[in-house]
Amino acid sequence: MVNKMGDAYQDGIVATLHNFQTKSLKDLEADLKLFSGYRPMELILPCLYSELDGLALNHIVEEISKVDYLNHVIIGLDRADRNQYRKAHSFFQNLNKPFSLLWNDGPRIQNIHSQLVDRGLAPTEPGKGRNVWYCIGFANARGKAEAVALHDCDILTYDRSLLARLFYPIANPNYQFEFCKGYYARVADGKMNGRVTRLLLAPLLMAMERVLGRNEYLDFLKSFRYPLAGEFSFRRSLIPELRIPSDWGLEVGILSEMYRNQASNRICQVNIAETYDHKHQTLSEDDRSAGLSRMSSDISKVLIRKLATKGHCFGHETFRTIKATYFRIALDMVRIYQTDAEINGLSFDIDAEERAVELFAENIMRAGEEFYYSPMETPFTPSWTRVLSAIPDIGYQLRKAVEADNQDLR
Repeated sequence: MVNKMGDAYQDGIVATLHNFQTKSLKDLEADLKLFSGYRPMELILPCLYSELDGLALNHIVEEISKVDYLNHVIIGLDRADRNQYRKAHSFFQNLNKPFSLLWNDGPRIQNIHSQLVDRGLAPTEPGKGRNVWYCIGFANARGKAEAVALHDCDILTYDRSLLARLFYPIANPNYQFEFCKGYYARVADGKMNGRVTRLLLAPLLMAMERVLGRNEYLDFLKSFRYPLAGEFSFRRSLIPELRIPSDWGLEVGILSEMYRNQASNRICQVNIAETYDHKHQTLSEDDRSAGLSRMSSDISKVLIRKLATKGHCFGHETFRTIKATYFRIALDMVRIYQTDAEINGLSFDIDAEERAVELFAENIMRAGEEFYYSPMETPFTPSWTRVLSAIPDIGYQLRKAVEADNQDLR
């Protein structure tokens, strides 16, 4: 028996929309079909070509093919040659609905990318951030959607109810929300996952509050139950001013943009899945440029930069104090998670957890040093408003390039 009211807590900063399991998927999808007449919906799928052969994407496409409220799907395809692009286009025919496939490595989009490089307006490095940036630019250029959602292509536990619950707060014309973040429990295969959220971000936010004092930005980030979730939805009207981080601080960076640009009563989070599992990154203790090591450094730098823009001063002593405070809080939380795991019959590796904390503590200090010596580093891509101001027809060029690529295969 599910305790339907035990988790009805609201913190008062952003609305939390729970899943009390009292409304069926059939009813959610019937509502969304009605809403689609008022607010057309498009889904963005940032995808690596290698994910076509993975364990998750076939099932994701199968589930999406059952949905009748989506007007369009936009797939951003990375790391694909021409033959692989053709294969991907055929693969996504199984969506059984209109879609556009952005061949990010193709000559047409590369020509657009070269124009942006020449103007100093291109995303600085390849990866999910750049993929998402081109996809939202294309969605904006199409001008057909009112509600846009985005999720990854490696979700092993995908069910189309995830998509319905993710869209619902933004698609419902009776709601005021303009941005919605998904959340879920990170438990799979008999253990707790989500190490970067549990062991880096949560204790780091607490440490920053202790050292720097309480402020609205930290309160805002702490209000999200899973701030590093890659699933979110938003009104298309947000796209022109949205700045997408090009590094692994994507999710925290987008939340920071929402804090800067939106009133909190326009933002919500929604429980989109009872269970969730996806491809796991390695800790990468010996390679700071990869895995959770790179991720922890990039996230730390996003937080430091954002707090600096709010007037906080950072020196070597501040970084050392934050690192020491974080380390103590994180180790205490390891013990709490151990108890939580044991009472729920989950396995728990204390050594692996504490090694992660040690690595994250080192990377917090390194992130601080990198910010101290390179304060002008800007990992954010320019907003589409700025790009369109510099090259007024770039949205038209992008739309025509994608349409031409897709037409070649029809």
